[in-house]
Amino acid sequence: MKNCTCAHHEHEHEQHRDHEHACGCGHDHHESEHSCGCTHDHHAHEDACGCGHDHGEHAGRTLLIRAGAAVALLIVGHFMPYAWLGTLICVAAYLIAGYDVLLMATRNILKGRVFDENFLMAVASIGAMAVGESAEGVMVMLLYQLGEYLQHRAVDKSRDNIAALMDVRPDYANVLRDGNEACVSPEAVHAGELILVRPGEKIPLDGVVAEGDSTVDTAALTGESLPRDVAAGDSVLSGCVNLTGVLTIRVTAEYGASTVAKILDLVQESGQHKASTERFITRFSRWYTPAVCIAAVLIALVPGLITGDWQGWLYTALTFLVISCPCALVISVPLTFFSGVGGASRKGVLVKGANHLETLAALDTAAFDKTGTLTRGVFSVAELHPVGMTEEVLLDMAAHAELHSAHPIARSLREAHGGELEENRVSDVKDTAGQGISALVDGRPVLCGNERLMRTHGIEFESVEMAGTIVHVAVDGAYAGYVLISDVVKDTTTSAIAALKEAGVTRTVMLTGDNEAVAAQVAAQIGLTDVRASLLPGDKVHALESFLGDEHKVAFVGDGVNDAPVLRRADVGIAMGGLGSDAAIEAADVVLMDDDLGKLAVAIRLAKKTLSIARQNIAFALLVKLTVMALGVFGIANMWLAVFADVGVAMLCILNALRAMK
Repeated sequence: MKNCTCAHHEHEHEQHRDHEHACGCGHDHHESEHSCGCTHDHHAHEDACGCGHDHGEHAGRTLLIRAGAAVALLIVGHFMPYAWLGTLICVAAYLIAGYDVLLMATRNILKGRVFDENFLMAVASIGAMAVGESAEGVMVMLLYQLGEYLQHRAVDKSRDNIAALMDVRPDYANVLRDGNEACVSPEAVHAGELILVRPGEKIPLDGVVAEGDSTVDTAALTGESLPRDVAAGDSVLSGCVNLTGVLTIRVTAEYGASTVAKILDLVQESGQHKASTERFITRFSRWYTPAVCIAAVLIALVPGLITGDWQGWLYTALTFLVISCPCALVISVPLTFFSGVGGASRKGVLVKGANHLETLAALDTAAFDKTGTLTRGVFSVAELHPVGMTEEVLLDMAAHAELHSAHPIARSLREAHGGELEENRVSDVKDTAGQGISALVDGRPVLCGNERLMRTHGIEFESVEMAGTIVHVAVDGAYAGYVLISDVVKDTTTSAIAALKEAGVTRTVMLTGDNEAVAAQVAAQIGLTDVRASLLPGDKVHALESFLGDEHKVAFVGDGVNDAPVLRRADVGIAMGGLGSDAAIEAADVVLMDDDLGKLAVAIRLAKKTLSIARQNIAFALLVKLTVMALGVFGIANMWLAVFADVGVAMLCILNALRAMK
């Protein structure tokens, strides 16, 4: 019997709290709440998106009712026979249209937060009413409210779209307890318990397949569209989707330590690491809003003293205030970087903060570990050089001689053989430490090892200088040839290095503990510009430091396990294949969530695009606002155009910001 206690409502609230950290409204709810110039009280409504308004369907209907009532009152007031009665009706229409803005402005003033958009709009619209432009004051407030509603609905929608790109959080887990299946929240499952995952369900927790075989979709974690086959004994990660068969999985990590939880935490925390462009906007808004308020006062007073047209210049100053609202910048720039982080996650690149996107965009030097990053990290037979026999016989003799050895080289020989090795063909095995193996294969004496083994047994051979490990073989007391074993370069490495150069990385360096010959061969094969070999972990840090400075931006790409010091020292540390690796996620600034080095070039191009979009939004918003401000000062722009310069420009910048997700 299936007993569901997964508490979906609790999960929805949890998702909502997750959502808050990545608030699409663009405001820092702590650092800039006093100065962002937006229309929102960040404390009163943190249970929503933090912007101070309800942007749902109910809010839309309420706004339409208020707008209809205000317009109807304006029309009635226009036909009133008494001016004072018409004025009262217009005031009522104005209060219906903008009472919440007035309340917000008053509350913020009492809290010491004077210069925000509520204040600007309240002063501008009340001023318009005071100089006899009642209808314009009411309509400007209504249009502002409508624009704000549409703007924040667009932000909410974009935030939902970004969150959907990273929607890897499982809703529930089917845990097997006491012979029964219970549907519980993933947090309620403990390590060692068995869970059941049916086709179409997300794998809720990291674990090992105990029973069953299936195909799993890892796209949500790695960005790869090719599914992976799993069977009993294979590890599976939370957030993947089970596609075909039923899997029974033994949980290896509780939810808080699972891969999907780490990813969600890091994406949420990425918003705490602001790019310098975002920090500039925060500082800019702190000075900008008070400055334009002072400018508006001067516009009203100075020309009024000279010309005597107090009412005209007061209207011009009020229009200037509406134009100057900085929401387009405050909202769109952080949203651009958040979109960039979300887009990178969709591609299988986990970026821990917007500041790292800026560094990636400026990257000109990339340093790489060799083993496991540029190469597969698995030794395999690269070449066979037989003497007096075929390659097949040479490999057969060597593989059988190494049949019982646990050495990685022995495993490489057996894997290269590929066929079934017959134990009854092998006898009298002797392992000589530091030299190799001697054995009887089919009754024939076989030696398999290094040059010292050959010399010890008086075998004549020619010394070989090649990049890799040389395994010499002798059969029946005579030299039979050698096998070259090396770490093979990954199939995608060469194309990935070429893609990095196309993306603007002019210097590519290998930092490895391997010997000079092997390092030089790999570097030449894949097209690196520099090599530093025979390095200890501490030496890698010193080597990397030689590339830092002089305005160079340097990345180090490693496996995140033994390269933690150099990952931290680089301008941006990038972990290869870090999915599920605690060391990689902890040490690196960027995690390529599979072993595809080509993702780094993708991340660099996306970072450059994100930075370009942020700059476009800044330039566009400032250009339009400054232009309309100038028109307002000369009396050409009215409040209608001012509303477009505020809300309209913000909408356009938000739509442009969403391109960073693509």
